[in-house]
Amino acid sequence: MLPWKRLLRPLAALVLTAAVVTLPAAGTAQAATAPSSGWNDYSCKPSAAHPRPVVLVHGTLGNSVDNWLGLAPYLTSRGYCVFSLDYGQLDGVPLFHGLGPIDRSAAQLSVFVDKVLAATGAAEADLVGHSQGGMMPRYYLKFLGGAAKVNALVGIAPDNHGTTLSGLTNLLPYFPGAEDLLKATTPGLADQIVGSAFLTKLNAGGDTVPGVRYTVIASQYDEVVTPWRSQYLSGSDVHNVLLQDLCPLDLSEHLAIGLLDRIAFHEVANALDPAHATATTCASVFS
Repeated sequence: MLPWKRLLRPLAALVLTAAVVTLPAAGTAQAATAPSSGWNDYSCKPSAAHPRPVVLVHGTLGNSVDNWLGLAPYLTSRGYCVFSLDYGQLDGVPLFHGLGPIDRSAAQLSVFVDKVLAATGAAEADLVGHSQGGMMPRYYLKFLGGAAKVNALVGIAPDNHGTTLSGLTNLLPYFPGAEDLLKATTPGLADQIVGSAFLTKLNAGGDTVPGVRYTVIASQYDEVVTPWRSQYLSGSDVHNVLLQDLCPLDLSEHLAIGLLDRIAFHEVANALDPAHATATTCASVFS
């Protein structure tokens, strides 16, 4: 693909989501004057309309703030109690997280969910994650008792079955010692490569666990989690969504879909409250 076409993708996404400049700002102002619906406000008590707190799980190289400057205000302005955590930190690496062993990151998520449930008084939480943050919680659900504490998991561009990183991981065997170095220095990256021991364990015996609703929101223009169809899950309570089926004009790639795409955000809201879901279209950018 020509470089200028690659540049057009995020540009088009920005145009489609131009409302993010103004609409979330209004939501942020509302949250500032209503502490009960604030982001990471531990005095927030879930309402009857939204009885479960939402825990946002950032992606690789993300953090609890930067990853959610778009979605967190979007949800708090709609009355959700919203919380986010940092996980997978490496010593000496500030701000860029999600690089530690993913099973340990899942244990951090477990502790955080317990903290949120204790603070809010809720029996269950809903999880929304971007990239690794949409995949890693599945380990928590499957192996760390999370299924009893989680109602729904919404993955935005999750690498559920690993990634080839647009084919780059296929080159690792041609560089002696590269895979070992990756595992030693950034195990969270190594765990996400197609065929890794972590992913083999995670997906053995099925993608899902009973009692949890799963939603996957993917973009066909994803250049990080490849092939993009590998993001989808199989199971009885799974809803796989292709962003371009909702809005063919949406050209969001891996970062844009999680950071600023209000069409994707609208589908997240539908997944969190399916009883009151409304059709997601290109016009959802203004909702």
